[in-house]
Amino acid sequence: MAAESNVNRRTFIQVSTAAVAGGLVSQDVLAGPAAASERASAGRRPVVISSANGLAAVAEAMRQLNSGADPLDAVIEGVVKVEDDPNDTSVGLGGLPNEDGVVELDASCMHGPTHKAGGVAALRNIRNPSKVARLVMQRTDHVLIVGEGALRFAKAHGFMEENLLTDASREIWLRWKESLSKDDDWLEPGEWNGGGKGAANPAAIPFTYGTINCCAVDAKGDIAGVTTTSGLSYKIPGRVGDSPIIGAGLYVDNKVGAAGSTGRGEANLQNCSSFQIVDEMRRGNSPEEACRIVLERIVEHTESRLRKKNGRPDYDLKFYAVSKTGEYAAASLWSGAKFAVHDGAQAKLEDMHYLYKAE
Repeated sequence: MAAESNVNRRTFIQVSTAAVAGGLVSQDVLAGPAAASERASAGRRPVVISSANGLAAVAEAMRQLNSGADPLDAVIEGVVKVEDDPNDTSVGLGGLPNEDGVVELDASCMHGPTHKAGGVAALRNIRNPSKVARLVMQRTDHVLIVGEGALRFAKAHGFMEENLLTDASREIWLRWKESLSKDDDWLEPGEWNGGGKGAANPAAIPFTYGTINCCAVDAKGDIAGVTTTSGLSYKIPGRVGDSPIIGAGLYVDNKVGAAGSTGRGEANLQNCSSFQIVDEMRRGNSPEEACRIVLERIVEHTESRLRKKNGRPDYDLKFYAVSKTGEYAAASLWSGAKFAVHDGAQAKLEDMHYLYKAE
């Protein structure tokens, strides 16, 4: 584990060094937040970064920024595109449900200029938790509202309840229940006609950690971010991951940058990773180097039951980071992942940095 991690550390450093030498990374990043703030105040092209399911989100967020929207409103309008998409089973409408077949949503948002934040967790029947999280930030003295309280708060502000379980996500959930055991009374398709008990095969059922993270820096250098999710599919009802927790699923510092995550929320919660990434950028590390440092720290803290035989993590976790100057990066534990970005010119997918080659 250490040998490959060291190799990839050199890869991260080589990418960063080459970028600086080629003029792709500003010397302001190396000089720290004060220099970055000075540069940002002169104006620059805005940047929006997101998880791979966020191509539509970064495009909409950039459109909002170019129209003069506040960066927080821009990223929320971006992720609403995904929350409203019934074909994305990780977020909002059509998200995969908990083990009882109920869709429970989490979200958080943070506004750099005011350093205010809001979040909701275990919210049922409301398809746009990102908008409710923004209202928690704007209309209450709280940061996080959960469960029945979050639903009542949303309804008080005019949000309408609806069944978020689509026919497609319901079918996936039913297949999961039917394949859990060959000894229970749930029959898989085809067994009702005398086929007998089949072998359970839960590994063949779609599974998701959920989530879209989206962060933006506008032309003035102001920053905001949002993370929204349907959470771990088939989770214990009431389970809350990292997405609605400020410092874990999302963190923004208007003098430094922003970071967010997707993947195994429990690993992120145990390390408060988004805060750590922004803090590493505050210390002068580039976004990609900050993501690598925190990923390595998470690997060190991973308990034995979550490791493969070779000692590497048996899960994935992805981070997305952008600095006040507009430098950005995303990194994953495992290779092969992509992320979405709009650099002011176009919305596109780029390869993520990684610690380990996929096995």
